[in-house]
Amino acid sequence: MAEAKIQAESRTEFGKGAARRIRRDNKVPAVLYGHGSDPVHITLPGHDTMLALKTANALLMIEVEGGESHLALPKQVQRDPLKGFIEHVDLVIVRRGEKVQVDIAVHLEGEAVSDTLVVLEHPTILVEAEATHIPDGVTVSVEGLEVGAQIHASDIQLPSGTTLAIEPETLIVNVTAQQTAEQLEADLSEAEAEAGIEKDETQEAPAEEPVPAAAE
Repeated sequence: MAEAKIQAESRTEFGKGAARRIRRDNKVPAVLYGHGSDPVHITLPGHDTMLALKTANALLMIEVEGGESHLALPKQVQRDPLKGFIEHVDLVIVRRGEKVQVDIAVHLEGEAVSDTLVVLEHPTILVEAEATHIPDGVTVSVEGLEVGAQIHASDIQLPSGTTLAIEPETLIVNVTAQQTAEQLEADLSEAEAEAGIEKDETQEAPAEEPVPAAAE
């Protein structure tokens, strides 16, 4: 995994007001911590940070003004719920060769047999890998799978050097029968009945338009 270098500034102002001023300057307040060191409060450039964090588990080389550098992974990224811009980033310091636990994406490929529904029970799985060799994700084939087929965590082929950090029997993919329109309607009616929703079956017939009298 390539490292994304980001130039950071030391941060001495804290609180909501200071954070708003930082964001107005198109920058992101952040904190670095880990390996027993005191938290380091920094400010990151907004555009560079946004680009770097488009990649899951992005490995960052944070170069703080004054010559101090830290290799880090994003631990928590807070975004504005409406506009989506980054509000704050928690970064955990890592070392080369160190094993870390991260969630990686599960990608499905292929098609199951007709009239089936492929359910991805876990879109990510927790794995352990070297901080500098975190896989982007894993690909799972569902080609030709029939109703009742299941794929568990232990069935997934992981990249070399990566191991599972969840229970091997964790269900990842489940193949079920695709519901018919009648089954969907029955499920909807049952859900409405449980919720106490009464369906009005009676509908007034549209009024008949008067027939014009025949000309004499």
